[in-house]
Amino acid sequence: MFSKTFVKVAVGLAIFIAVVEGGLSSGTGGKTHSYDLSNMSDLRRLYNSGVHKAERMKRPLDGMPFSLGALSHSGVRVTLADGSQWLVHKGDDFGKSSQTVVVDTRHMSDKWRVVETKDFGGSKTVSDFVKAGGTDYSLLFDNCHAGAGRMMDQ
Repeated sequence: MFSKTFVKVAVGLAIFIAVVEGGLSSGTGGKTHSYDLSNMSDLRRLYNSGVHKAERMKRPLDGMPFSLGALSHSGVRVTLADGSQWLVHKGDDFGKSSQTVVVDTRHMSDKWRVVETKDFGGSKTVSDFVKAGGTDYSLLFDNCHAGAGRMMDQ
């Protein structure tokens, strides 16, 4: 099959793509953003960073003024040891090689609300959250809510 190094590089590139493209669907009104991280060492550092706190978040779907159960969007905001925060979430066409993406939280709208908080104490990495979110998206069988649930249950 594939070597562990190949898989790590591929997932690292998926995070790179996610960081670049993920701002497009973060509830920021469709605004595009420039690169948050542009070199491989920063991406690798993010990928391998321990997650200390994770917060499952929800917001209304784009164009809706309120959330109502599954008629909402879910993601997980992770806080790293350096205090930086990143949103890990998935959606249809969010990324290229993975539909679970990582976005700097400064691109989140004020419509996001905390639903659940969990202390991971650095025992899981950002890459663990991306993997738990899953590469594929299905509205009925593997959507943002399912991905966020798996991230919090690891």
